[in-house]
Amino acid sequence: MKLFKILTLVALGASLAACTTANRLAGIGKAPALTTIENPTAQAGYKPVNMPMPAPERVAYSPNSLFISGRRGFFKDQRASKVGDILTVQVTISDKASFSNKTARSRSSSNDAGAGGVIGSLFNNAVPGVPASGAIELKSGLTDAGNGTVDRAETLQTQVAAVVIQVLPNGNLVIEGRQEVRVNFEVRDLIVAGIVRPEDIGAANTIPSAKIAQARISYGGRGQITDVQQPRYGQQFMDAILPF
Repeated sequence: MKLFKILTLVALGASLAACTTANRLAGIGKAPALTTIENPTAQAGYKPVNMPMPAPERVAYSPNSLFISGRRGFFKDQRASKVGDILTVQVTISDKASFSNKTARSRSSSNDAGAGGVIGSLFNNAVPGVPASGAIELKSGLTDAGNGTVDRAETLQTQVAAVVIQVLPNGNLVIEGRQEVRVNFEVRDLIVAGIVRPEDIGAANTIPSAKIAQARISYGGRGQITDVQQPRYGQQFMDAILPF
């Protein structure tokens, strides 16, 4: 059964490699294609955000008031507030983490047992050369040591425009933005998504990434350079079935 699974994985890997090879041959001399602009809510797998909401409040209407219900200022607010509005996300990430752990453990034990009198004489006759006073001896030992070190640093600073795709019942905005930049034969992808408060949006219709709740930020690339830096599919297959 295990051999059958391995052969099946090999066959799937071979078919995938053949399809990939055909696609690579078809793309010789061509730049990577950009994806089409699509409605994020219409993509496969999209699910509306469902977060814990406070109790609803009744809106008080004042017919003789100079202010319109729902406005945050006397004049029109140019900041994003409804589905389809656009705001600028200022992505600033500068993280550094360093951890070092060390563990050591050791234990040993020894037990002796002997037999005397008539039993000891019988034991000496049955097993010559072994003293009856130390006929049974048990020893055990355990030693364990471990070391772990993590040293990581990330720095990213850029800007991307995002679209409001949902307004939550408490007024918070769900945003999502994607930016693709192609230089020669390499495409750089930047994706930003999360939940923001309207109060955190600045007067210039911008918001820092640190104020985005449930933030999802992805920065990567695809193209010839990225493809060369990745292991071949055969190596990835071997790493998957032989992780150690």
